[in-house]
Amino acid sequence: MASVGNPRDYRIITNNPLVVACMEGKGSYTIDFRPDKSYREILVMARDLVYEGHILYTHPLSGSVKPNENPYKSLIVSVAAHGFDAEHAQIIANAVAAFDKFRKIDQTIYSEQVRKDFQLIDYTLLSGSIGFDAVAGLSNMKK
Repeated sequence: MASVGNPRDYRIITNNPLVVACMEGKGSYTIDFRPDKSYREILVMARDLVYEGHILYTHPLSGSVKPNENPYKSLIVSVAAHGFDAEHAQIIANAVAAFDKFRKIDQTIYSEQVRKDFQLIDYTLLSGSIGFDAVAGLSNMKK
C-alpha cells in the first residue's frame, strides 16, 4: 500500500452515507458518494481506477468484518493518475476475487440499527487511515 500522501490527492469512493455526513466539507479531499453501489461495485470502481494508474491509499479488505456481511465500503485512491502500479493492481484484484469467494448474504434483512453499526465500522476504519478525528466528525455531523 502507498503511504497516505497529499490530502489534496485523496478521492474517497464510498457508498456509506455516514462518511458523507461526517466528512463532507471538513477536509481537502474529494468524496465520490455512490449510494446506489454495492460493496463489490465500490471495489470494482477502485480496481478500474488503479488499472488506469491511480494510487490505492487504503487496503480494500481492511477490518475484520467479512466483505459479504458489510454492505458499506469506503476506499481512498488518488484523484490523479500517477502511473500503473502492479502491486496496487494485484491488491485490488485479489480483493475483488476474495469478495467473490464468500457466499452471498441477503443484506435486505438487516435492521436499521445493524446498518448504522456497519456504517460506523466502515467510517471508523476510513477515518483512522487518514488521521481524521472520527469522534469529532460524528459530533459535528449534519443533522
